[in-house]
Amino acid sequence: MSSEDATPDLYADPLRFGQRVQILRERRGMTQVQLADLVGISPHTLRKIENGQQKAPRLDMVMRIAEALRVRDLADLTGHPEAHVDLFIGPGHPRLAAVKAAVDSFPITGAVEPPPVAHLEARLHAAWQARHASKNHREAIGRLLPDLIRDGQALVRHADRADERRAAQALLAQTYSLSQFFIAYQPDSSLLWRVAERGMVAAQESEDPHTIGVSSWLLAQAHRDSGPRHYDAADAVSREAAAYLRPLLPDANADVLAIAGALEFELGYTAARRRETGVAWRYWDQANDMAKRLPGDYYHPVTSFSRAVMGAHAVTVAVELHQGGESVRQAARADRSVIKSRPRRARHRIEEARGYQLDNQPDVAIATLEKAFEAAPETIRYNGYARAILLEEVESTQAPRRRRAAELAGKVGILAA
Repeated sequence: MSSEDATPDLYADPLRFGQRVQILRERRGMTQVQLADLVGISPHTLRKIENGQQKAPRLDMVMRIAEALRVRDLADLTGHPEAHVDLFIGPGHPRLAAVKAAVDSFPITGAVEPPPVAHLEARLHAAWQARHASKNHREAIGRLLPDLIRDGQALVRHADRADERRAAQALLAQTYSLSQFFIAYQPDSSLLWRVAERGMVAAQESEDPHTIGVSSWLLAQAHRDSGPRHYDAADAVSREAAAYLRPLLPDANADVLAIAGALEFELGYTAARRRETGVAWRYWDQANDMAKRLPGDYYHPVTSFSRAVMGAHAVTVAVELHQGGESVRQAARADRSVIKSRPRRARHRIEEARGYQLDNQPDVAIATLEKAFEAAPETIRYNGYARAILLEEVESTQAPRRRRAAELAGKVGILAA
């Protein structure tokens, strides 16, 4: 390939904003029509931006483009080193290195003595409870994960009978599922993929329907959050898992019903990302029907799927469809239910804030992000959408709004020093 054909280096060349948009868009495999639809402008307008016929847009549009292109660092898009802000990757957690070392370690000698199955089950149950109850859930589970991973791997290695091995694989898959919640949105995407794929393999080896459903749900999320080119893969995983569970549902327990419902919603989530309005709401309806079959006070231990969470899911669908008014209406309805899990409650508040921002209610959006911070500071710290809203509002021309956004941004720690 000649030097003229090479993709320009974003740092070596003094590129215009529009050129940077084009390069990042093409790296994502997106067409101008697709990107324009995602950010809410016409393809003609986007073409003018990329060609330099229109000056760089306002910060709110820059943030929407950054969101659509899943830009990790705002400087990549703006070309200004002083704009060095990580958007969709949070700060690496202090316990990330220890978790990574445990994931990557495969002892051959079998020196680690496995714990009794009941002991590992109890520790995993306690870890999931800590994850849902803690404001700083990554810290809570990050200190537990290295030993859980090592013991889960040891349990599989030392299993003698087929039934023992299946049970051990189910616990190892559950440990990898917990790990994925810790690793998500941290600066090591390859580690996330290793964990998601190993969790799926362990789940299949376990032959346990619930375990397979959970690992499929998480693998679908890993695909979906990798960008539009991976939406088809996300849907394929969700559909296959849903089809596998469907014959079991008439006699299924609540956990299996719930993970089947969570998979239905995942299909709706991806449809909403594609702006497929009818398809997205149809899957939401199907997930809601599944939720109605669950006891009123039931919460799925991994996904939080329940009757109460369906209102939050409706907000997410409306936000992903960029329906600001509908997002606000759904948020009002959703607030009638209480989400027990702190990180899930914080995530819901962030989705609500996105809806208020779409509906041109930035002050309410900031107030809602403050509620998210109160529920679970680590959730907002690692969430790109929350970071984007705050970074936009710290540039507001309204002084009170600017101060409030800057104060919260300082607490969250998202502004580069």
